[in-house]
Amino acid sequence: MTAPLNIVWFKRDLRLADHRPLTLAAEAGPVLPLYIVEPALWQQPDAAARQWDFAAECLTELQNDLAALGQPLWVMVGDAVTIFEKLHKRFGIAALFSHEETGNGWTYARDRAVGAWCKRAGLPWHESRQFGVIRRIKSRNGWAQAWDRDMALPTAPPPLALQPIATTGPTFVPTSAELGLATDPCPHRQAGGRAAALETLASFLEQRGRDYRFEMSSPVTAFAASSRLSPHLAWGTISMREVAQATWKRMAAIDTADRPDAQRWRASMRSFAARQHWHCHFMQKLEDEPRLEFENLHRAYDGIRPDIADPERLDAWRSGNTGFPFVDACMRALDRHGWINFRMRAMLMSFASYHLWLPWRDTGLHLARKFVDYEPGIHWPQVQMQSGTTGINTMRIYNPVKQGFDQDPTGAFVRAHVPELAQVPDMFIHEPWRWEQAEMLRYPPPIVDNASAARAARDALYALRRRADHKETARRIVDKHGSRKAGLAKPRRNPKAAKAGAPNPQFAFDV
Repeated sequence: MTAPLNIVWFKRDLRLADHRPLTLAAEAGPVLPLYIVEPALWQQPDAAARQWDFAAECLTELQNDLAALGQPLWVMVGDAVTIFEKLHKRFGIAALFSHEETGNGWTYARDRAVGAWCKRAGLPWHESRQFGVIRRIKSRNGWAQAWDRDMALPTAPPPLALQPIATTGPTFVPTSAELGLATDPCPHRQAGGRAAALETLASFLEQRGRDYRFEMSSPVTAFAASSRLSPHLAWGTISMREVAQATWKRMAAIDTADRPDAQRWRASMRSFAARQHWHCHFMQKLEDEPRLEFENLHRAYDGIRPDIADPERLDAWRSGNTGFPFVDACMRALDRHGWINFRMRAMLMSFASYHLWLPWRDTGLHLARKFVDYEPGIHWPQVQMQSGTTGINTMRIYNPVKQGFDQDPTGAFVRAHVPELAQVPDMFIHEPWRWEQAEMLRYPPPIVDNASAARAARDALYALRRRADHKETARRIVDKHGSRKAGLAKPRRNPKAAKAGAPNPQFAFDV
């Protein structure tokens, strides 16, 4: 009779290195590494084939890595509780090991169901932190110092070997089509897997990252200058601890370097380190208040926008045909790459929520499906922040024309993604309706008037903010979710850096 198995449940942590659940399970006895493909999860409105395609590449590499240790990854399709019940009857489960997950509402409900099953079955479920998010935190005081301590812990070593289970199990990774996901071409999507994550981190810290602080705001430069680690962090092919410690090591090396570009490297690495804090800071918000995915954080904003999105405006925004070239170029670039830089994400969301006055849940779901690096814990708090419904953050109504001239002055980015405007002179590239030959363009006129739409949104929201009851609720929200200045890493600010596009913690989608 074989000993009961320790199940290591891989979720969004598709690696062996710094995988504490795997390390602990291997120390406790025989291990069955398990990934559960949950069709119901992939039918949720925030899921898309591009995300699964990335995950499938990660799983394939993880399969090979685990097989090299002696025990391949089992890939089972179905409901998690049902699968655990079957495995318990077949083998006997000694304990379940996994990372904590700050996911969407569906995964939150699933984890509660798994927890209830473990309790009924009398099985321990050992959950380890995946990020610097603290479950059941009572106060944000000291959160940043706790993050620093957690990230400074030694990385958990992978086991040298795993005892193979006598029975072979399912290892097939289904395709997105087999999961019933709609065709979702994303020709320039990043490749998944641990090897790609390590190469991306190394190339950023040693080559691409020198001008990160100064070039991450413009889509013209951000695709190369940003770290591009966000999908790997979202799917766990690399841990935040590994990234933080590699960053600190690089910063120490730069501090002792005698080279002409050391100052630019130092500024960029400080910014990069700060954004790692902000990454987890926003995830903590959804961990503390899961309703953020569905409801306005500040309930005074309930009903301020229509419950049902205007279909013409929503379709124009989603397809990149709003008549505002920079907005449309960003949306089309996102469609092709599955990624775009943080400032442009903010602008896309801001334009949808303010200029088009669309409900943030509808537009937030579209962006979630387009982001290969979709991280619910960052996404939904940020969507609300850029829609003005938190009640505590500065309203950022991005002017899409000004953003275009600031971030893409020659129109190179617009022409690359909106070829209909190839012949428009530079001086009109972000306002083609002003060009004397605009009528010949196969491109729509602006869907709204830029100035009046922004003004109407600003007036409506500020009218709410002036109410006494708004202020009292806002104070409670700050107490629960606001960052604490003491200890939370921030980049040093100076006028030159700010002008060049230094990090804006208001929208920390990408690390």
